[in-house]
Amino acid sequence: MKRQIAGATTVEFALGLLVFLMLFLGILDFARMLFTWNAANEATRAGARYAVVCDDTSQQALVLARMQALLPQITTASVAWTPAGCTASTCEGVTVGITGLNYQWISPIVGVAAPLIPMPSFSTFLPREVMRKDPHSPTICS
Repeated sequence: MKRQIAGATTVEFALGLLVFLMLFLGILDFARMLFTWNAANEATRAGARYAVVCDDTSQQALVLARMQALLPQITTASVAWTPAGCTASTCEGVTVGITGLNYQWISPIVGVAAPLIPMPSFSTFLPREVMRKDPHSPTICS
């Protein structure tokens, strides 16, 4: 009789642990998704800041590299100068955006049902700045 009770306790513990771990991993995944969301917002802000400070309007690959330093999952970034077709000295601002970013769940149940969750598009607009160029300070535009 005592052996049957010990076996029942083990089964109940295993089922309770399974529910607890699923809940814990779900909370952990949701926290990771919020972190990715925040990192994508920060990456667009950093990309727009980089594009605004540097005078070259053709540095889209460098803007993407700056953004990938914060969030390596970014594969494409859009850089649009305002007004369209402006030169470095006549641009009023820049909009940097991310589209097509997907989030990968790692939880056992949700990860099987929806392996990739599409995230919304992120964008940041910053007005153009005129930075004082000090020849002795390191430049970020390289």
